[in-house]
This record gives sequence, C-alpha cells and structure tokens, in this order.
Amino acid sequence: MAHLLVTGGAGYIGSHALRCLRRAGHTAVVIDDLRAGHAELVGDTPLVRCDVADRDAVARVFDEQGPFDGVLHFAAYLFVGESVAKPLKYYANNVLGSLALIDVAIAHGTLAFVLSSTCATYGIPAATPITESTPQAPINPYGASKLMVERILADAGHAHGLRWAALRYFNASGADPDGGIGECHDPEIHLIPSCLEAACGMRERLSLFGTDYPTPDGTCVRDYIHVTDLGDAHRRAIEALLEGRQVGARNLGTGRGHSNREVIAAVERVTGRRVPFVEAERRPGDPPELVADASAFRNEFGWQPRHSDLDTIVSTAWAWLQSWKPDQTGA
Repeated sequence: MAHLLVTGGAGYIGSHALRCLRRAGHTAVVIDDLRAGHAELVGDTPLVRCDVADRDAVARVFDEQGPFDGVLHFAAYLFVGESVAKPLKYYANNVLGSLALIDVAIAHGTLAFVLSSTCATYGIPAATPITESTPQAPINPYGASKLMVERILADAGHAHGLRWAALRYFNASGADPDGGIGECHDPEIHLIPSCLEAACGMRERLSLFGTDYPTPDGTCVRDYIHVTDLGDAHRRAIEALLEGRQVGARNLGTGRGHSNREVIAAVERVTGRRVPFVEAERRPGDPPELVADASAFRNEFGWQPRHSDLDTIVSTAWAWLQSWKPDQTGA
C-alpha cells in the first residue's frame, strides 16, 4: 500500500477521493489551507493547514511526513464565472501553486502525480462527445489555468521522469452513498445543490442561466459524474502510476448529457418538492454542451461509473444536504 499526499483533501472532490484511497488501504496526509475546505471531511487522516503555493511549507510536509509515493492534487480555485472576473487570482493560485508543488515533489523523488483537471480545457468543442484528441481551446481562465498545469506536467515528465495523469472530468456531483461527506461550498453555485436548496426553501429561487442555447430545450447540457466514481478513478490512476505506467490526460464522464431543465425535473422527482426558478441571462464562459467520451480510461483501467445515473446523483446529494443542514431542509 502507498503513502500519498492529497492536496485539497478537505474539499469536495478531494475528500471523496481520499475516502476511496483509504478504503483501498492506502495511507495519506492532506494539505489544505481550509479557505474552501472543511477539516471534518478528512476524518482521521492527518491534515496540515498550508497553501500549496508556499514552497517552503510544502517542503516541510515532505520532509516531516514523507516520503510520499505519490501526489494527488485537488487544491485549486474552480468557479468559471469568478475566473472570468478575477483571472489573475486563478493564474496565481492554480498555476503557480501547482508549479511549486510539482517542483517540491520532484526534488523529493516523488514521481507519481495525479492532477484534478477539467473538461474546461476544451472550450466550446466542435462536436460531442469530447475525446482526448478534441482540440483544447479554453474560453475562460479557469480552463486555461488547468491546461497550463497539464503542460507543466508533460514537460516535467520528459525532463525528470515524472509519471503523471491529468483527469479531465465533467460535472462532479452527488455525495458519498455511505454518508458523512458531501458538497458544501459557500456560496453554492453548482446546479444540483442549488436546485436542492431552492426546493427546500434555503434560497428563494434558482437562477436558470441561459435558455437560448442551441440545445433541445435551450438550456446548457452537461455530463454529470458522481463524485464517488471520480474518487475511484483517481485511485486507479495513482495505482497505475505507482506500478510504473504512464497515464497522461484522460476524460472522465458518463457519455450522456442532461440539460439544466432535466436536472430540475430530477430534483423535483427525487425530493417530491417544486424547484422555484427564474430565467436569467447566460453566464460568461459557459459552453452550450459538454459531454465526455471516457472510453479510453474505461478500457485501460476497467473503470465503470457505478453511481452516476441522474436520480442516484440527486438522491445522494439530497441525503447529504438533509444530514448536513437538517434544520434548514426539514429533515
């Protein structure tokens, strides 16, 4: 079993990946500055509170709590709209923070590295589903920052023998079916938890951003992938790297898209409550449709999404919200 460093492990996707790693018998140390993370999500895994961009602090973690067999890197800003409004914030954190972490890892001989990347590197694709050979042309700083880190990893692989994986996933969603962890952003801007908050009165109404896209019902279409399935994919990727394999960039998704209106309908179906919403203008940087072709990762690693049908995603997210905020959801 491996000893791993998980950055951003107190966040949404990082905590679910951490749980998958621990269930598989690996040990881990988490780095998280807790600006967006929640310490309780890491359970009994050791947590060091620091910024990955602080090279000296990260080096101390390697010196004092290593050696680490591999790194899984989730620490990044992730809101598309905010990245358009504050691009320098995203480049400073996502690119410079990743660069410092990669540099420290290589200096300490840790040559297996998994990056939490994104389908936002593709921008507005000419066709869907999106394969790994689809041209990368990000239309927002968030996607551009992740693409830059992918390039850094590729160059470090050539120069230093770093084995790396950049997992480009689509819309992470849901919560661990066993409970105890889930999505808890503040403010919450992701569609499914926002729908759930509107359904139980935690917000007055949902804003439905964009109803004039060239899609069947005029709203954005996205490929929703359950966060536990993502965690399993990260486990498989790091284990492959530790075996000496090279992974590179791979898509993670279901290959099926759901429109925003379909998501609203699913939330109403699962909760039995109406989702009040108001139609609003498009958000900057939102492509009309993003659907994955994840066959490469499935075929190479035997990975299959087990929890990613839309009703299961919504059901697990709803159960988490009710356990996390029972007084506000009426649980």
